[in-house]
Amino acid sequence: MYKINPDRNSPWNLLPDFPIDEDIFRTTGIFEKLGNAKAALARLQGRSVVIPNQGLLINTISLQEAKASSEIENIFTTDDELYKAYSENSEKTNKASKEVLRYREALWKGHYYLKEENKFSLAYFVKIYQEIIQTNDDIRLDFNNTTIKQGGTGPNSGKVIYTPPKGVSLIKNKLNNLIEFINDDEKYKIDPLIKLAIAHFQFEAIHPFRDGNGRTCRIFNIHLLTNKGLLDLPILFLSKYIIENKDDYYNALMGVSQRGDWKSWIMYILDSIEQTSNDTYNKINEIVSAKEAILDYLKSEVKTIKKGEELVNLIFSQPLIKVKHLQNEKLYSEKTAREYLNKLADLTILDKKVIEGHHYYLNKELYRILQS
Repeated sequence: MYKINPDRNSPWNLLPDFPIDEDIFRTTGIFEKLGNAKAALARLQGRSVVIPNQGLLINTISLQEAKASSEIENIFTTDDELYKAYSENSEKTNKASKEVLRYREALWKGHYYLKEENKFSLAYFVKIYQEIIQTNDDIRLDFNNTTIKQGGTGPNSGKVIYTPPKGVSLIKNKLNNLIEFINDDEKYKIDPLIKLAIAHFQFEAIHPFRDGNGRTCRIFNIHLLTNKGLLDLPILFLSKYIIENKDDYYNALMGVSQRGDWKSWIMYILDSIEQTSNDTYNKINEIVSAKEAILDYLKSEVKTIKKGEELVNLIFSQPLIKVKHLQNEKLYSEKTAREYLNKLADLTILDKKVIEGHHYYLNKELYRILQS
């Protein structure tokens, strides 16, 4: 029912266009898994709607998604480096942290782009890619000999496992076919989560850019959920699941191209949505609970702090806070901001840190939750 890739060492220019035979994914096992994934996602959406100050809390979740997604591409940064970079917004940030922050920016820019345009386009994918990589590049040029090789240090390390289609015109045609599949829900009447799984494979198989295809695709996954109305905001922490099941991810991708095994791939993606929906739901509950507990404590025990609710909201906007953040929000003067942050440190709500001569205040509860 699906024409597989005959030679992983040659460009797969005959990568099948959509539609694919619906019998491939219309199975009892897939529909059962689909029901579980949709229920978990709906529960997450229902909880996210009642979060006060959504933008503040979602910053923390999107930052962790950015970090996890970058780790899949072997771009590692410590949490201290990342949160420091996010706090400073400085050119002195190390390379890995910059790449993580660019992922986060691409996540939000793409979200707002789709809010205006209401549909996916070639321009959308190029915009996400260029933001992640910080380049003016477009589609891979004809002379780019791109191959996907086995990672790790085992006996097959470095071995070619897949060669994507080659040629700008061909790649654009494949992408336009994918874009029509995503946007046209009348012609392709497929549940959005099944559509997401199929589209994810297709984008990875087309591999349209020199670099950053995986990160672009994971951002696209989250945006597809918001575009189809399954989430209001891009809060699904999907990359954590892929990191924890990385071998299964690549094996399932290869299973489609080499054996036509769509079932295992779709089941993998649906499971990732179910598990990460539940994880993100729990993480949001923990953040909200911690925030409310600290606010209640300050109201009952520390009545000298003015604008306590605004202060607590701000220290939950990101794990590391500086005096200037309170000033920038016009919450307090520099002197009062420093006094209140030091008071929260004395109460062990915050942990005062000195990094490269600068004072930061770490929200210990938020940091703990984000590490879990």
